[in-house]
Parts: sequence; C-alpha cells; structure tokens
Amino acid sequence: MEYLDSLNKEQKEAVMHIDGPCLVVAGAGSGKTKVLTTRIAYLIDKGIYSSHILAITFTNKAAKEMKERVGKLTSNSYAFVGTFHSFGLRIIKENYEVMGLKKNFTIIDSDDVLTIIKKVMKEKGMDIREISPSYIRNRISFIKNEMLSERDIAKYFLSDIEKKAAEVYFEYEKTLRKNNVIDFDDLLKLPVELFQAHEDILDLYQEKYQYILVDEYQDTNEVQYKMIKLLASKYRNIFVVGDQNQAIYGFRQANYKNILNFEKDYPDAEVYVLNQNYRSTTTILNAANSVIKNNVERKEVNLFSELGEGVKVKYLKCKTGLDEANLIIKEIDNLLSLGYQKKDIAIFYRTNAQSRIYEEALIKNGLPYKVVGSFYFYKRKEIKDLISYLKLIANTDDDVSLLRVINEPKRGIGAKSIEGLSGKARREGTSIFEAIVGGKEQDFKNMILDIQKESENLSLTELIDLVLEKSKMKEELEKVHTLEADIRLENLMEFRSITENYQNVTGSVNLQDFLEEVSLIADITEHKEENDEITLMTFHSAKGLEFKVVFMVGMEDGIMPHMNAFDEKNGIEEERRLCYVGITRAKERLYLTNAKVRMLYGKEMFNVPSRFIGEIDPKYLEVSGEEEKINKESYYTENSEECDYKSGDVVTHLTYGRGVVISVDDRFVSVAFNKQYGIRKFLKNYKGLKKG
Repeated sequence: MEYLDSLNKEQKEAVMHIDGPCLVVAGAGSGKTKVLTTRIAYLIDKGIYSSHILAITFTNKAAKEMKERVGKLTSNSYAFVGTFHSFGLRIIKENYEVMGLKKNFTIIDSDDVLTIIKKVMKEKGMDIREISPSYIRNRISFIKNEMLSERDIAKYFLSDIEKKAAEVYFEYEKTLRKNNVIDFDDLLKLPVELFQAHEDILDLYQEKYQYILVDEYQDTNEVQYKMIKLLASKYRNIFVVGDQNQAIYGFRQANYKNILNFEKDYPDAEVYVLNQNYRSTTTILNAANSVIKNNVERKEVNLFSELGEGVKVKYLKCKTGLDEANLIIKEIDNLLSLGYQKKDIAIFYRTNAQSRIYEEALIKNGLPYKVVGSFYFYKRKEIKDLISYLKLIANTDDDVSLLRVINEPKRGIGAKSIEGLSGKARREGTSIFEAIVGGKEQDFKNMILDIQKESENLSLTELIDLVLEKSKMKEELEKVHTLEADIRLENLMEFRSITENYQNVTGSVNLQDFLEEVSLIADITEHKEENDEITLMTFHSAKGLEFKVVFMVGMEDGIMPHMNAFDEKNGIEEERRLCYVGITRAKERLYLTNAKVRMLYGKEMFNVPSRFIGEIDPKYLEVSGEEEKINKESYYTENSEECDYKSGDVVTHLTYGRGVVISVDDRFVSVAFNKQYGIRKFLKNYKGLKKG
C-alpha cells in the first residue's frame, strides 16, 4: 500500500476509515478526488469485494477521472464508478418490468420533452403564446427532482400558470408510459420510487452495494439524497466528500443543507476535515477564509498552504467598465512579459452578458481567448438573430437575414411557405421581401416596414428596444421563466451597451455604419482553437478548475453579489460561496476589479464596490486606482451640452472631416460630407462634432 505514503495525516485517516458513516469536509484544492479513489483501492486491498463498492459523482468527466485513477491504484476493480444518472439507468434496466416498462424503453432528450408538452398543451386548448412550453418543462423537472406527490402539487402549485403546468404534467406522464419512454429526470425518480415501494428489491441493492462513496455531497438535490439514504440505510457504510463552502447550485435545486445535516442523519458519523490546500498561496487562501467566515451556515474549514506567502491580491479600482477592460489588458501584457503563458490566465465574471467588453478588448489587442460554458458573444443565437433583424431593416434585399428571422420567434410561417416565397422571388428576379404579398408573411413585412419608418426618429439604442418589442423576441423570452431564457435576455439587453458605446464614441446614429462596425468585430470572433489562449468564464463554470492567474471582474454590489440575491433567502450567502470558489481557483496571482460606473444592459450603472472585497483583510490587498468621489455625471457621454446647430453651418467631424449641416431636430443633426461619406446623422450632444 505504497499509495498511502503520498497522503497527509488527515487524508490517510479518511482513506483508512472502513465501516460506518463518514463525512469528509474537503476544502478547495485539498485532494478530495485523491481521497475518494485511494479509499476505493484501500477497501479492495482490505478484502472488500470490489463489486460491493458504489462510487457516485455528478459529471461524466469526474467519473472518468475517478475510474482512471482507481485503475492506476488497483487492478481487477469491479466497483461501480459513475454518475447518479448512469447508476439510475442501471437500476431501471435491471427492473424495467416492475416499473411497468418494456425492455426496449427509450430515453428522450429535452427537445423531445418539449415536443410532447406542446402536443399535450394543444390537446388541452392551451395557447403556447400565453404559456411557454419551456416554463412547463422546467416545472415538470422540478416536480420530479423534488419528488412532489399529487398532494404536494395541489398544495404548492397555486397560481393559474402553475395549475396549468400541473395539469400538463399529469397528462405528460401518461404519454410517456403509453409510449414506453422515460425522460432524464426519471433516471433518478423511478429508482427511488422502486426502492420505496419494494423492500425486497431495495434489500437486494443494499446487499450488492455495501460500501457507498459520494462525491460533491453538497450538490445533491432531494431525489439524489433520498436515493443514497435508502441504499445506505442497512449497512450504513456511507462515505461522503464535499465542502458546503462550495455549494453554488441552489438554482438547480441542490440542497447544501444535506451536508450540514449529515451528522443529524448519522449521529455516529466520523468527521475528517481536509484543510491543507495544495493549489494556492497562503495570501490567496487567507483572502478566501476572510470572506467565507462571514457565512452563518457553514462547516469550519480554515484552509492553509505550504506553498509560500506569495504576492498580495491586487485590487484595481477603475473609473469605467472600459477603463477596467483596458487595465486588465495592461496587466495581462505585464504577466506575459514575466513569463506567464496565456493559458495560465482566466477572467471570471458573474453573468455571461459581461463577457462582451472583455472579448472586444482581447480582440483589439490580438490576444487569443476561449469562452468556457457559453458561446462567444457575437456567435450566440439571440445576438445573431437581432443582428439579422437590423440588417434586414437596413437592407430589405438581404435574403440571408430575412430567412433567419422570418419565423424567429415562431409566427406560423412554415418551411413550405418560405420555400414558395424563395421560388417566387427567383422567378420574378426580386428579393424575397419584395415577393411577399398577403398572409402571415405580409404581417412580418409590415412589421419591418413599420420599424424602418419609426427608426428615422430614433437613436440606435431606441431602435434595438423597438426591434425587441415588435419582433416579440423579448416577450417570448420573458414568458419562459428559465435560467437559459434569462441569460439570453441578458445578452440581448447587453447589446444595447454596444449601441450606446458606439453612439457615444462616434456620435453616429446611422444603422448602416453601426452594422459595418459590428460586422468587423463579429467576423474576427470566428474562433480558431489554439493551445495557448486566455480563458473567459462565469464563476459557476470555474468550479473544479484552477489557473495560475485569475481576474475576478465586475466586483460590485448588484453584479457580484448579483442583484437577485438581495431578494432571496440565503441569496447573499450563496453569492459569497461563489466568490469563495472564484478566489480558490487562483494558484499564484489574484486580481479583483471593479468600476465606479459601467455600461451594462445598455444602461449606466453606478455601483458601490462588492461587499466581499470589504470582507477581505486589507493586509492581503494591494490597492490601486481612483479614489475621488463620483458625482453621478456620465463618464460615457462625450458632451452633456448640446450645440445650437442650424442648417448651413459648416462643421468638422473627427473621422469624416468638414461637412455642412442640412437639417436639425430636437435630438439629431444631419450633415452632408464629401461623396465618400455622404449624409450622416449624429446626436446633437456629440463632442466630436464641432462648428467651423
């Protein structure tokens, strides 16, 4: 058992625990996977049949890593190492008849689930324009993961929309059984129901899996908790590893109280605390400890490191979001000159919509990057849809853009209709837009023409708002009530920041010019995979990863912690755990950045520094940046005083040169330049336009 020599005292004690319940509180970077895999090998070496061992984790990636590590430590292991869902599938396959399924049952994906829901809704006369099928899918998943009974549903689903969701759920379940199919949530729910209803079957599995190991126990939800508790209730050889301080998936119904309550469920449990971190410097860990100690509901884990004190955490205080992005680029250039590679560096942000400003800064400075857990901003479906609407408004002959959005969101224009229109346009030698006459297609055409007309008196940001409203893109996403829809809506709102910045920098409200500018950036972001690139990701995506250098950006109250957390019970505590996860990803250098004012979702936001920065002992921080008070004046608008232009005035523009004012209204001034630039419209308060 030479492998025990590589363990520290606490790790070794946990690994050598054989019988009875055991809780391993494993701090960030303390070697929890090593403990789990080594214990499996140790049990086998101590004479436990490997087929009696069940090791469960959450992701296929984690399961694969555990299998590989176990394979290196011991040969001929028949232990089950896999995810909750893969284990559930095994149980269903072995007991399908008892569950009322046929042997050839199939598992449907989320798109198939949506199809069935839409069919049920149609049969029940429910309008998908009033109730989103995605919302219903979300509620069905909640019912299954929380294992709600009919009585529970009647008790808790009280609003009209929830009652309709429940109605669809019961019919949806009948449809699944009739068609001999199960969904992804059934992989957990059905085995638990089987165990609850058949003691003899539960006993068989209790005999089979006498030693149970669970990874990331703080992330278990109700159905997963019940599955493990039932299986372990006979022999009670349950060994769970986790860290309540890293419980960040409350929005997925994970219940961090499962790990807090472990000792109540098993009063005789042995508890081992792994608090030696093998990843980060002492300074970084001290910063993490000083933040997380402010949470009330937690297990005491004061991380320490023997990797040296390291450099102080750098806190960069910036005037604006643009300044923040540019300062990060300067710091990255400095890090590269010190010998760091781009792949050593990560930028963490709270929401996907924040990535845009950092992506653009990296692009402009020729620094390769990759976005983890999401699409690149300009490649996201909703952004491409919005840009296609704008292109069509600017040029109705653009068939490519028209075909992308004519039925997006869904407005009952099917493939046959579109094919017919395309054929008509080819025969008549016109654009598809021109070929439209009558039907639902005419309603779409009229909408575009109406937007074109209204846009003559709108700024670019106002045009974005009009498109989102008239196209019903915003309305459709607001109806869905899912995390994915909220993210997409945030991204669309962030596009307003692009138009605001463009207007403030150029003064122009010309759609064609704006689209040319966007096309240049969007085209550059056609990402090519490189080995050495900076990583961008949300705090949630960073769980389980590590980097030599981490930038935690947008550290302001309202962003991190997120504004939604202020209205939710325990919301700030979960955000603090998320901050803790971010800090403990850094190995050598950590940067915290914020701005006094930033453009986000198309609005100027004046945020105070994140409360979490205030919780870090100042002795661990190196602070640099602006100290003066903000007077709420805009850092983004170029000129708050409007010039008194009149027709015939000669003016000079920074880019277009000399021109003549041809018209003026309350908000805009139109100027004729030379043939190369033609007529351009600007905001009257644009500082880059001067008389003379």
